[in-house]
Amino acid sequence: MIALSLSEIATAIDGVLRLHGADTPDSVVSGVVDTDSRNMAPGGIFVAKPGETTDGHLFVGKAVEAGAVLAIVERPVDDAVTQIVVADVLQAIAALAREVVARVRAGGRLRIVGITGSNGKTTTKNMLATILRPEGETVAPVGSYNNAVGAPLTMLRVTYDTRFLVSEFGADASGQIARLAGLVSPDIGVVLMVGMAHAGGFGGIEATVKAKSELVAAVRPGGVAVLNADDPRVAGMSAIAEERGVAVRWFGESESADVRASALRVSAEGTDGTVTVVGRDLPLHLRVLGAHHVKNALAAIAAAAELGVAPDVAVERIGTVELAERWRMQVMGSDRVRIINDAYNASPDSMTAALRTLAQITGPDERMVAVLGAMSELGEHAHEEHAKVGLLAVRLRIPRIVVVGQEARSLYLAAVAEGSWNDEAVFFPDADAAYEYLRDELRDGDRVLVKSSNSAGLRFLGDRLGELFS
Repeated sequence: MIALSLSEIATAIDGVLRLHGADTPDSVVSGVVDTDSRNMAPGGIFVAKPGETTDGHLFVGKAVEAGAVLAIVERPVDDAVTQIVVADVLQAIAALAREVVARVRAGGRLRIVGITGSNGKTTTKNMLATILRPEGETVAPVGSYNNAVGAPLTMLRVTYDTRFLVSEFGADASGQIARLAGLVSPDIGVVLMVGMAHAGGFGGIEATVKAKSELVAAVRPGGVAVLNADDPRVAGMSAIAEERGVAVRWFGESESADVRASALRVSAEGTDGTVTVVGRDLPLHLRVLGAHHVKNALAAIAAAAELGVAPDVAVERIGTVELAERWRMQVMGSDRVRIINDAYNASPDSMTAALRTLAQITGPDERMVAVLGAMSELGEHAHEEHAKVGLLAVRLRIPRIVVVGQEARSLYLAAVAEGSWNDEAVFFPDADAAYEYLRDELRDGDRVLVKSSNSAGLRFLGDRLGELFS
């Protein structure tokens, strides 16, 4: 974090300063800000966030041992450290992030990109950060730091030397993106797609559209909205941009897109094709597995172009990205048995894309195996959407469908009803039981997709299989 005095921090977060030791209101702090005491470093600021299973106030002492010199708390603690007491620590770190970014931005150097969408946020963020880092100091989220905690903590990492802040905005209810994006008013807002992810929390697809459009509404006047020309729900957000005096740049496969892809060829080595940027054709090669990541690449290229990066440079740098993120289409195992571990997030759209990718990269002498778990946060749509995935798996002629967990059972039943009989589709109550089966079932030439939401825990099953067949 940039250097601020204790009194400046207390004022920014509307807190009561309780000094300790030799500290004075003018004492300056500039260390890391985090809610995890294990991430503390000398000079750091520990945020004592209450949690569902524990309470950060219990770990202030650990943070102090690791070097924290300030604790932001909701109640005073006995630990020997200066504290700022606030009503709500989440609101406090959001207010502090707003203050820090505003101060850095006042220097005129910082440019901010916000990214949202039902799928692809983390991949697009990583691709864009890869493009931008050679241009100057770039701050981007670690993993999927895109919520009320992660987004402000990422913003607090900016310094006066930072040229680009890439923020990822996730949400499972309306108003969340508006609050997070409103902290920084991005220069560029990227909306990737609107699908069924988190539809249960939002209350339906139309509510999801409204929630994602909050990013476009938060882009500062004179900024740019980068929108998916192939998604009608996203394309409709251009009206919001126009009302706010925000320019629109389009990406997709549509002929009208400013940045578009064509002639795509998918293989186990990645995706090749042509990307056209304002009439200029460039060869595209993505190492990240799956044709669905092409849209993410186009969005990153379009955003980078608005930040002054030449298209050919952006395309070349994106070609160096080998992995979107851990547990996202992560290739493991070996040529003998290849494991594709994509079990960090799952929605109907990403599940469909992953299954299609499995079909595209499996050769005629190889066998497809789909290990599938639950898609979370679908609400009343859960049964129908899981059943659709089961039907798709059969129609893609996947000869071995392994369904794990009671929440995904409707997927298994739909596959059986569609004709996946004689143990072509099997069901297991948990990942351990599935592992015991797969350990003996998998054979040379198998191409195995492991796909589920994070909560289903199949990412660890994918890791075990990857290690077993490495």
